[in-house]
Amino acid sequence: MPEVVLAIDIGGTTVKGSVFVDGNEVPPGSTVPTFEKSSGAFDAVLAVLSALAGTARALGHEPTAIGVGTPGLVDRRAGMVRYAANLGWTNLPLGQLLETRFGVPTLIDHDARTAARAEMAARPALRNFVFIPIGTGVSAAVVVAGKTVAGARGQAGELGHIPTVPNGRPCSCGQFGCLEAYASAGAVLARYIAGGGNAESAADVAGVVGKDGLANEVWADAVNSLATGITTLTATLDPEEIIIGGGLGAAGSVLLDPLREKVESLLRWRDPPAISASRAGPRAGLLGAALLGSAARSNSTHTGQESS
Repeated sequence: MPEVVLAIDIGGTTVKGSVFVDGNEVPPGSTVPTFEKSSGAFDAVLAVLSALAGTARALGHEPTAIGVGTPGLVDRRAGMVRYAANLGWTNLPLGQLLETRFGVPTLIDHDARTAARAEMAARPALRNFVFIPIGTGVSAAVVVAGKTVAGARGQAGELGHIPTVPNGRPCSCGQFGCLEAYASAGAVLARYIAGGGNAESAADVAGVVGKDGLANEVWADAVNSLATGITTLTATLDPEEIIIGGGLGAAGSVLLDPLREKVESLLRWRDPPAISASRAGPRAGLLGAALLGSAARSNSTHTGQESS
């Protein structure tokens, strides 16, 4: 019997999903807005999973597991999203709800830790790194000795809520001056438009850096804030590499070159870690969710603890 995983990547803007049969992605996938009219994020997840289950059955397969990467404070072992401000979730038993609805074993994890699984699969020799996806928000996955670090309450990696600008811009978390309020794709776009710029995405802003004074200013603030956060992580964790992913990570050298320069200037007392773009690319979240689903199925048929 083949392993048929329904993989879900929940974002603040869209929910994406794909079917993986024995580790191979099968088109077509499914993408829906996270919020549409009166529907909430959970409804979007159900809609994507239902579409994926239909795709699997059309191919003659029954789903065998579900893997989900989600933003927020995630208790992986309990299958619980403790708090996700951007999704409006508090103490949502997401894993249990999906297992009950679809009748297959389910594992959920923080979206950054989920995507980091794909990075580990792409580069198994890299054992100590921090993966930073930059999209609607900013988070991080810490990998030490080849294992993701969840923390005592599953809340490790909330890089976006490290204050980087004293008395700075308000953040959705209630603090001021958070990294996410400057360096997330949403913040870059919002600040550019508020300053009088015309753009539809953060990628548009990145495209005029070096040609537009307002874009230069907004981008520099984002780079400086992100560099401050990376410097803090480096001093604390001594990672071999910092990997930048997510939508804004696709900006490439426009982001990575000034970021490397700024981090090096802040870490005068030591060599900085390598800073690179994601090898798994924009589908890291889905690829990692597929690996989670595979682990969910394995856990349901074998005794022993889930591996990281």
